[in-house]
Amino acid sequence: MNSHRVQGSTIVSIPLHLANAISQQLHHFLPSKYCCTSSPRVWNRCCSAQNKMENQDLSKFTIKGDPQSLQNKISQIRMAGPSKLQVIADFDGTLTRYFINGSRGQSSHGLLQQGNPEYDAKRQALYEYYHPLEFSPTVPLEEKTKLMEEWWGKTHGLLIEGGLTYDAIKKSVSNALIAFRDGVVKLFEFLEERDIPVLIFSAGLADIIEEVLRQKVHKSFKNIKIVSNRMVFDKDGHLVSFKGKTIHSLNKNEHALDMAAPLHEHFGDTDGPNYDNASVKNRTNVLLLGDHIGDLGMSDGLKYETRISVGFLNDNIENNLDNYRNAFDIVYLNDAPMWEVVELVSQLCSNEAQ
Repeated sequence: MNSHRVQGSTIVSIPLHLANAISQQLHHFLPSKYCCTSSPRVWNRCCSAQNKMENQDLSKFTIKGDPQSLQNKISQIRMAGPSKLQVIADFDGTLTRYFINGSRGQSSHGLLQQGNPEYDAKRQALYEYYHPLEFSPTVPLEEKTKLMEEWWGKTHGLLIEGGLTYDAIKKSVSNALIAFRDGVVKLFEFLEERDIPVLIFSAGLADIIEEVLRQKVHKSFKNIKIVSNRMVFDKDGHLVSFKGKTIHSLNKNEHALDMAAPLHEHFGDTDGPNYDNASVKNRTNVLLLGDHIGDLGMSDGLKYETRISVGFLNDNIENNLDNYRNAFDIVYLNDAPMWEVVELVSQLCSNEAQ
């Protein structure tokens, strides 16, 4: 297999017999208008190195809504330099994998077993009712927002009422089916080396996100802040309340920055840069990563100059692809790894001429 670079993209040449087989299978997966090119011999980033051709895994490829607009944004961010750049990322289904070994990966809410089967069952029942509504393309946004507020409020109430402890959080993460996308750690390291802040906005639970990072990555990143629902525990380690307003999947934005906490503080680190909220807001170029159209609102509180939005469409692809393609600058389908984002960030931080 040969590859060539054309205007910043990788064109992969595939043997004709294999390309024809892939082309036939892809047309069963998506309408032909979403194919990356009209020629079966040449595909634009259609298959990553981790695709399993023998299993005809055709779901990992990239869609760019407006390639010229994207290229213009890349040029603008590069000209401004890394000192003006920040990364805003969702957690569940964006930094983490949607599927793990063929099974649905758990979210930072979903992995939690509070040690009380009755309350675990009640929270699962809420999930089964509300989750399909969260991703329904037919429920109006205003109605969907109210439903999400109901869901999160009821869930947090059950966690308190059911006597959640921090020990249960640590045990839940240890037993959880959750993993970061390949390339996420490299992305964090690359950004930390260049003092580029990362804001993780999550409708999940900050305490669990920190525990996942602690157990799965085993290191802290001094440039990361978490904006999420944060728990308050009493001296015996029992959950008693939540701090601030509830953050759900449709209201994540930089208005919630007052709830942000540097990751290294909670890992016990004391050195490293401290990105206060004012300095973050002065970084007016944004790379936004999300898996839900509502994630685009994460930058609402920031008067950004240039934003590149990257969407991870993990499930229900045929019904949602048009909306994602229109909303995001780049769309990665069905659990694509993070390596192309690492490459994009490298481009944004490069001083080389276009």
